Amino acid sequence: MPEGDTVHRTAARLHAALAGAPVTHAELRWPSAPDVDLRGSVTLEVLARGKHVLQRFDTGSTLHTHLRMEGQWRVEHPGPRTERGLRRPDLRAAVLTAEWTALGLRLGMLDLVPTAREADLVGHLGPDVLGPDWDPERARDAVGADRRTVVEALLDQRNLAGVGTFWASELLFLERIHPWTPAAEVDPEVLDRLLARTHRLMAAGERSGWQMTTGVQRSGEEAYVHARSGRPCRRCGDTVRVATAGVPPRERTIFSCPTCQGGIAPTDDGRPQRPLSSSPGSRGGYRRRNA
Repeated sequence: MPEGDTVHRTAARLHAALAGAPVTHAELRWPSAPDVDLRGSVTLEVLARGKHVLQRFDTGSTLHTHLRMEGQWRVEHPGPRTERGLRRPDLRAAVLTAEWTALGLRLGMLDLVPTAREADLVGHLGPDVLGPDWDPERARDAVGADRRTVVEALLDQRNLAGVGTFWASELLFLERIHPWTPAAEVDPEVLDRLLARTHRLMAAGERSGWQMTTGVQRSGEEAYVHARSGRPCRRCGDTVRVATAGVPPRERTIFSCPTCQGGIAPTDDGRPQRPLSSSPGSRGGYRRRNA
């Protein structure tokens, strides 16, 4: 699932292409989307809120989308490629101006709501790691008060918005925190360090377009543990493990090193784990391209 750094880059690219220009054509292929003609409306701004994209129009409406697992906003100049894109069965939204086309493919959520009611969709979110409302003390208090494991607390968008499984796995590894430690048992100073690193690395990912923690911009070498189960830990040489966190149907896949992080997961049976496929399309530690 695209995480906060990817979504912020997506919103910035959509804003650069669409803001200030009248809409010449728009399609919302979503069952619950109202039948509203957006032609002639002008995009005021496009911004991200955690993993959500908000496109605000001068008509007082906001187009809200979420990429979920496989969604993408593609931005291009109008032409034959756009015409082909408008015929795609996985197209969920299209917003065209005279100069640019934005195609929303495989989107996981879509709503068109009055801008004044955006809070109905994103008001539950905690401080955005990459947003102007980022408040590390508020995030620390929310995570520390969570009764679940620290990894579940980090992934809960109500505590802080934007962190997904890539950043959760990597950041907990970097701070040598066992992901299944109860969040309330993590020292507040450790949480402060964790959240400061979260903000710093995700901001770097937003600027560069690379999700990485190792400092290496080569496919398959960007991560310490994420998507590296069955492979040697880059720090100690032990075997990286994969296990789930949370309860069905909302469990999430988390990677960790039992030596560096203090043991295996409660759901891990300890059996040998084979490495994941080495193909770039099936791994989490790969370069993310936006829009």
